[in-house]
Amino acid sequence: MGRVLSIDYGKKRTGVAVTDPLQLIANGLTTLPTPEVLDFVTRYVRGEQVECIVVGRPRQTDGSDSENMKRVEPFVNRLRKLLPGIPVVYFDERYTSVLAHQAMLEGGLKKKARQNKALVDEVSATIILQGWMEARRMQADKKNEKTL
Repeated sequence: MGRVLSIDYGKKRTGVAVTDPLQLIANGLTTLPTPEVLDFVTRYVRGEQVECIVVGRPRQTDGSDSENMKRVEPFVNRLRKLLPGIPVVYFDERYTSVLAHQAMLEGGLKKKARQNKALVDEVSATIILQGWMEARRMQADKKNEKTL
């Protein structure tokens, strides 16, 4: 079983998170300047077995795509061309920044640390990955219920 990589793609910065090899736990990996993300991901998958890449899909509260989707979609298309053997999927990223701030607050981080936008992006990528993992588990549970 390989790792799953998660990307919270932003205009200036991009947060990256990854699972452990057994896909049990999501952890923040890094935050990069957005122009460096493709190089980072291609280097990372050369050194680690990556089974899937999850990219946050920017949406409005009504479910429609947000303005950032204009940047995310070309990035995903380039990623799919560079890494044709690895599935690249979208996962709804609504409210991840809010949840990241809340998690940092509950984690006891000082105000200065919570204002670190790079850390917020990394935590957001982790939340996207956790959400994707939970959704996948729920789908598997429903599938198993039907076969019982």
